[in-house]
Amino acid sequence: MKTKLQKQEQLKLGEKSIQESRTVVLADFTGLSANDMNGFRRAMRAIGAPVRVIKKRVLKIAFEKSGIPFDLVNFAGQAAAAFSTKDLVELSGAVYRFGKPLEKAGSFKILGGYDLEAKTFVSPQDVKKLGQLPSRDILLGQLVGMIASPIRSFLSVLDQKSKKSN
Repeated sequence: MKTKLQKQEQLKLGEKSIQESRTVVLADFTGLSANDMNGFRRAMRAIGAPVRVIKKRVLKIAFEKSGIPFDLVNFAGQAAAAFSTKDLVELSGAVYRFGKPLEKAGSFKILGGYDLEAKTFVSPQDVKKLGQLPSRDILLGQLVGMIASPIRSFLSVLDQKSKKSN
């Protein structure tokens, strides 16, 4: 059991994290081994999203003090919050990629996310859908390929026509 002073420190840390972040994704890590939890922290740290394990009740108070009505008490299990200054798609992707193999084993579960700028809750299903999207670079590459494809086909037809006429 945490002391009142430890809870106050957690509250300050939660408030600071909320103020500095654009998005939050919450995950239930009940049953996760210490090595897997450290791996989760490393994976999130790699994209600049520190993971905080804060009691749900304390995190709820931190959200309320930041002017965001968000009730975490209804979530079962232990909640880890990944705070990020990046958009929800990038954070969801990182959490989804990490948790996908562990979710099948039942030791990791995405509880949802929160867009702090829009002050909207994102359901666990939507976080998973966002996490499954390809990265921005891949999408731009696919767009360029789609734009270049008709031009490439036209040039191929012209090349074949010029070979036949000779």
